Amino acid sequence: MNFWKTLVGKIWLTIICLVAVVLITLGLFLLPYIDTNFANSGDIKRLFTYTSIIGFSMTTFFGLFLLSRITQPMQKLIHATDAIRKGEYGTRLSVVTSDEIGALATTFNHMAAELEDNIRNLNQEKEHLASVLRSMSDAVITFDNSGKVILTNPPGHRVLEMWRTIDWDYEYTNDDQGDQSLEVPEPLHELFNMTINGSGDSSTSVHVKQDVWSVIMTPLYSDNDIRGAVAVMRDVTEEVRLEKMRTDFVANVSHEIRTPLSMMQGYSEALLDGMATSPEESRELIQVIHDESLRMGRLVKDLLVLARMEAGHPDMDMGLVDIHELLERVYRKFSVRSKDYGLHLHYEQRSDHLVIQTGDEDKLEQVMTNLLDNAFRYTQTEKNVYIIAEHIQLEQQASFVLIQVKDEGVGIPKEDVPFIFERFYKADKARVRGESAGTGLGLAIVTSIVEAHHGSVKVASELGQGTIFTVKLPVEYRK
Repeated sequence: MNFWKTLVGKIWLTIICLVAVVLITLGLFLLPYIDTNFANSGDIKRLFTYTSIIGFSMTTFFGLFLLSRITQPMQKLIHATDAIRKGEYGTRLSVVTSDEIGALATTFNHMAAELEDNIRNLNQEKEHLASVLRSMSDAVITFDNSGKVILTNPPGHRVLEMWRTIDWDYEYTNDDQGDQSLEVPEPLHELFNMTINGSGDSSTSVHVKQDVWSVIMTPLYSDNDIRGAVAVMRDVTEEVRLEKMRTDFVANVSHEIRTPLSMMQGYSEALLDGMATSPEESRELIQVIHDESLRMGRLVKDLLVLARMEAGHPDMDMGLVDIHELLERVYRKFSVRSKDYGLHLHYEQRSDHLVIQTGDEDKLEQVMTNLLDNAFRYTQTEKNVYIIAEHIQLEQQASFVLIQVKDEGVGIPKEDVPFIFERFYKADKARVRGESAGTGLGLAIVTSIVEAHHGSVKVASELGQGTIFTVKLPVEYRK
């Protein structure tokens, strides 16, 4: 810093100028009289010169004193303040004088300590808030009052990125609103406008393609003015799906149980009222009641199995399973039954080594039993049913055992194929053989068992041409 621009420099320069003006003025007025009125004028002139030198020396000493007591501490204060401005909050002054400069330095040090503590607390609060936002599984998005995104957590960022790729059909009733809402995702426009317009906390459910989101939006206030809004979103697709499944399950179970109960009640009342006039009629009514009770028993049994499977308690005894021996046993068991149905059952082993390392033989036999039951039920007399098994090798050393149950039955309508594995799905009873229909849970149980073996099951069908169920089981499951 230029010394002459400092406060001490200006004071020193002012004092020197004043002393010079006084001495020059005195010299101009006194020098003419010294030669005429004083005999020893030279001594007086020398005295005047010495006095001038001493005066200037004293002003210089005074300036240096001010420089060491005021300017240098002030420069230290300026440098410390500039360091604080640059973020060096640990900067402190070492001035230990007892005057005003010392008091100013002490106050500055206290101020810097308080500022450092406040900044540290703010950073801790910021990190705490950031940690809370990062740890939240819900998506959090903050908007300003113009609709611009100003803060998100990682799930919120992923939601914005996902929604940004969707081609929304923008339909604005107000051109100005279209400009200010470009940053707000399309599903949140209405909720955001309601919040900004002062409606308070708002919540709704939005549907984005196949997903359902629960959204709560709260206004952000600054001096009683709304300066933005924060949206908390949760993906409730699975909850909605499960609730729908629960509702459908209750409705379907009620429907399935109502029919046999009504028949059992009706026929038992007929027996009680003496409507059966002969032992044959009584036996017939009793047989109907017995068949319906068996049907209810099968339904309850299938429900319990399916409930355990979907609850994650399949009660499986995993071990090495020879699929060829399993299919041979199933083939022998169903060969007798196929003759009763007038069908031709075939078993084709297309590979020699049909073994999986981890599987439950009883559960896999249940899979084959359910699939063959369906095949027999929907295949007419003198038609063929095939069991086909082979070993396939895919990329990255993955190998599978492929099992197919193929029939030449009536097939499944194209519009019904996507729902074939849902609980209580049943084909049109007019297309079923002349026997009681199943519970509608067989294929759902098949799906649960196969998925518990980390496999997959698919169906291909053409109406009037037959159906092929394909079960793919990994030879060795790898996580």
